Amino acid sequence: MNQTPEMDEKKTSSPETAPIAATAEHNANFEENIRAIIRSGKPASVIRDDLDNYHANDIAEVLETLDTATRKRLYNIFSLEMTAEIFTYLDEPAPYLHELGLDRAAAVLAEMDADEAVDILENLDPEEKEALIARMDQESKDDIHLIFSYDEEQIGSRMTTNYIVIPNNCTIKQAMRHLISQAEDNDNIDTIYVEDENGRYFGAIELKDLITAREYMKLEDIISTSYPYVYADEKSSDCMEELIDYSEDSIPVLDRNHKIIGAITYEDIAEAIDDEMGDDYAKLAGLTAEEDLHETLLQSMKKRMPWLVLLLGLGLVVSSVDGIFEAIVAQVAIVMCFQSLILDMAGNVGTQSLAVTIRVLMDENISGKQKLQFVLKEMRVGGANGFLLGALTFVCVGFYLHFAKGLDYGYSFTVAGCVGLALFLAMIISSLIGTIIPMFFHKIKVDPAVASGPLITTVNDLVAVVTYYGLVGVLLIGMHLVAEKLQSSYLV
Repeated sequence: MNQTPEMDEKKTSSPETAPIAATAEHNANFEENIRAIIRSGKPASVIRDDLDNYHANDIAEVLETLDTATRKRLYNIFSLEMTAEIFTYLDEPAPYLHELGLDRAAAVLAEMDADEAVDILENLDPEEKEALIARMDQESKDDIHLIFSYDEEQIGSRMTTNYIVIPNNCTIKQAMRHLISQAEDNDNIDTIYVEDENGRYFGAIELKDLITAREYMKLEDIISTSYPYVYADEKSSDCMEELIDYSEDSIPVLDRNHKIIGAITYEDIAEAIDDEMGDDYAKLAGLTAEEDLHETLLQSMKKRMPWLVLLLGLGLVVSSVDGIFEAIVAQVAIVMCFQSLILDMAGNVGTQSLAVTIRVLMDENISGKQKLQFVLKEMRVGGANGFLLGALTFVCVGFYLHFAKGLDYGYSFTVAGCVGLALFLAMIISSLIGTIIPMFFHKIKVDPAVASGPLITTVNDLVAVVTYYGLVGVLLIGMHLVAEKLQSSYLV
């Protein structure tokens, strides 16, 4: 994320958006009205004019419910612009694109913003994609090829070519003329970008500032030369937080020659965040990328197998540790009832610490001292929660064993003490593990989300097993043997 070096005050006059309350009932009424218009049998021009009164999203919702013949009839009624707008709201536009035919489909895609057309083209077969692009006008081809030239992780793959740009050496009146001449093809006009005499990015003007400016004013008086920008080859993940912080309706995208080649809108930012969250959730599940409905069996297996192999190895370690404590379980079988309780709580605490840690690590400026303080804080939180839950477990398990299992009070609360103490220790250690593992991966330049989920859960299982059965061995069996020896010694 960057700003021009000038020290002008940045204008942050992005418009406030007031949400429109739209109930399900209202939407249903809209859709029913649209169906009535379609079924009306009126002339095509009348149907088109009537449908123009409804939002493209509502028309798209109805379109998906119609039969093929009715949809094809509507395609002949819709204008090219209307069809393009409706298709941007379809969940899966590819099947409906086929109904248009290649020439009409290419014209519809060319009418869309280049980034929206690219989103649709990415889900088509390579042959079909190339056939559609070949039928577009040269300007549309160039815009689409430009976006396709960037990796999906780069800002350039998400930018739109729908923006207004004017020179910095014109008058207020000339600037308005530039705006009007470009607005027919580019409707992203809330922010107008400015370039210098060499075609390099100079700054930006808010539309309202240009509209309210007087003719005698100089254009430079309303140009924000400190308006933020991004480079097309920057990774989305590296600058997304800053883009959100600026809250601008659009931000210019530059090439390394500092020339404007596109814009990233707030809608694009929201979509990027959604994709990033989806990818992070996949990583939390032990996957290397977000699952795709259309990916092959082999691709899905390749994503999951590395982590499954690692987790299998760790699982075998946990199982072997369980075997070490076989003698303890054989002597005190009742403790098996509470093993899952300890394991589940350890996993839950570790996952909570993990989620908080990943959020903290998003701040690249966090110091080593702050990280240490955070680790200690998480352990304190885990310890405090563990103490309360351990105490509650001690009471509940003790009474349960006495009244439900018929064990005497002394033995019941000794077992309950093992469970409660194990829970307390497991929660402290799990908080530590859930914090230091993602920090370690972040240190070695590996996405910390990859190191989470199943891995931390499995490690915490190992810790919980050792802690629990270790305490059982010491407190129940060890103390019982000591007591027996003392008793026999006393009798002698």
